[in-house]
Amino acid sequence: MCIDNVGNAGSLIVGKVYKVIRPEPNDGRGDLRVIDEEGEDYLYSVDQFVPVELPPKGRRALATAL
Repeated sequence: MCIDNVGNAGSLIVGKVYKVIRPEPNDGRGDLRVIDEEGEDYLYSVDQFVPVELPPKGRRALATAL
């Protein structure tokens, strides 16, 4: 879930849960590859997010929405 969108207000919404995808070989250790509001995967600082643990029903609903 996004907790900080400073510098990325057009691409991230605070409080929204975003899909994180597999990193590419050259991605930095402190970065997450996230599908943002533009529908593209982009690198953002891990400090801009907190992990959210969802039960199976919640994961299915989120997967359908994305």
